Amino acid sequence: MCIVHRMDVESPAIFACAQAGCETCVEALLKRHERLVYGVLRRQWRGEVASVDLLQEGRIGLWQAVMRFDPYRGGAFSTYAWYAIERRMWRAIRRDGRQREREDAWVRAECTWSEPENPLLIAEDGLWWETVCATLDRMVAHLPEPLQEVIVVFYGLDGGPPSTLAALGRWYGVTGEMVRVWRNDALVQLRMPLYSAHLRQLCGQASRAAYARAQALNGMWLGRRWRRKMQ
Repeated sequence: MCIVHRMDVESPAIFACAQAGCETCVEALLKRHERLVYGVLRRQWRGEVASVDLLQEGRIGLWQAVMRFDPYRGGAFSTYAWYAIERRMWRAIRRDGRQREREDAWVRAECTWSEPENPLLIAEDGLWWETVCATLDRMVAHLPEPLQEVIVVFYGLDGGPPSTLAALGRWYGVTGEMVRVWRNDALVQLRMPLYSAHLRQLCGQASRAAYARAQALNGMWLGRRWRRKMQ
């Protein structure tokens, strides 16, 4: 770890130093790229979230980008960080929106005089959805990097809008086809009964036919991978 040094903020080595725990390099990178947070905020739909809260979320996203960026993959840090900041803000907006929806549902249930919606059913639906999300998060957490991040960002599991293969390719500095391979490899693992059994039970997809469909999808992809290797 560096205590006193003069690290060039344009040098790729500063990221390795920051990721090793050097607070000086972390602060230098955050200060250098702070403008990205304000740039995303200006273009980002804010919903009803206060700007100061989104700024804080954006700074967290920038810090995460600093700690995860690999400068030797060939991509630009500004592109990588912009995407990370944007998704962090989207996540906060979605979280705030879900909270407001729950509050509105309770208000409607309490204020409806003719055949009001059962608050217990509303609570049960909310609990079911939270259980589904938590189960999915645990499944994805078992994936190795970068498969875990590809699934989260591609499907918008962090609350942000779903991404595209091309956008993820630009983020990682690889082709969109390479990202497709990562995504499909991740889906093969997630479909395995060891990981998917609980989620399938929650969603009513635990039948023998549902497992057979998943096995067929995995077989198709693995067969394609094998044929490409043999060519």
